[in-house]
Amino acid sequence: MAKDTKITNCVVSCDTHSKFVLEQLAAQLPDAEYAPESFPGLVYRVKEPKASVLVFSTGKMICSGTKSLEQATMAVKAALVNFRKIGVEISDKLNTEVVNIVASSDLGSPIELNNVIFNLDNCEYEPEQFPGVVHRIDTPKTVFLIFSSGKIVITGAKSVKHLEDAILELEKELKEIKVLK
Repeated sequence: MAKDTKITNCVVSCDTHSKFVLEQLAAQLPDAEYAPESFPGLVYRVKEPKASVLVFSTGKMICSGTKSLEQATMAVKAALVNFRKIGVEISDKLNTEVVNIVASSDLGSPIELNNVIFNLDNCEYEPEQFPGVVHRIDTPKTVFLIFSSGKIVITGAKSVKHLEDAILELEKELKEIKVLK
């Protein structure tokens, strides 16, 4: 992975194999927000590591806002510790998986976006609406936002390896069309 690549968000889903009464959680947890008329889940804010955990009555949870799988796992476990403290029974069996990693990086040189859009497949560019090219690659399945400054945002990776492979693939594609040296 390029040394300046930074993971900005790691989204993880977790199945607790338990059922939650969201009204109970909302009533007893000060860091919980529950507005079923606008969203069917409860939002629980974890302070350390700082994260938001969406909690559903099915026992499924989605954690976002952390910078790694380890932090996301810690945030989910912190939430579950607090749920247990108020008497919620939770299975010890947790199935956790990375849903999406978002990262930013720098290709190291300016990019001529018109050359990208005319020479690469799977690109969208509407400069009046958004200043970057949206480029999708299939292997590994990811989406890039490419800016003329050479900065990129990567989304859709499922692991750090997946993220690294995607950046290498983008660099290869840009070198092939002589946009990147």
